[in-house]
Amino acid sequence: QGAFDEGKARLELMRTRQLADKAAQAIGYAVHRAKQEGKEIEAEMLTRLSAALAAHEADAARQEALIKTMRDARTASAPDAASADQPPAQ
Repeated sequence: QGAFDEGKARLELMRTRQLADKAAQAIGYAVHRAKQEGKEIEAEMLTRLSAALAAHEADAARQEALIKTMRDARTASAPDAASADQPPAQ
C-alpha cells in the first residue's frame, strides 16, 4: 500500500512540475512578445504569472517532502534484510 501511495504522490508531483513548466513558459512568451513589440512586460501580468509559478514550485516542494516522508517511513518499517541473514550474537 505504501508503494502505491508513493506512486500516486509521484504522479501528482509530475503533474505539478508540468504546471510549473507551463507557468514558466507563459512568463517567457510574455517577455518575448513584449520585447518584440519594443515594450516591457506589464508589471501586473508578470506579478500574476510569477505568483502562479511560485505557487506551483511551493506545491512541488511540499509533495517532494511528502514523498520523502513516505519513503523514509516505508524504509523504517521494513525489516533489515542484512541483519536477518546474520546469526544472533552470542
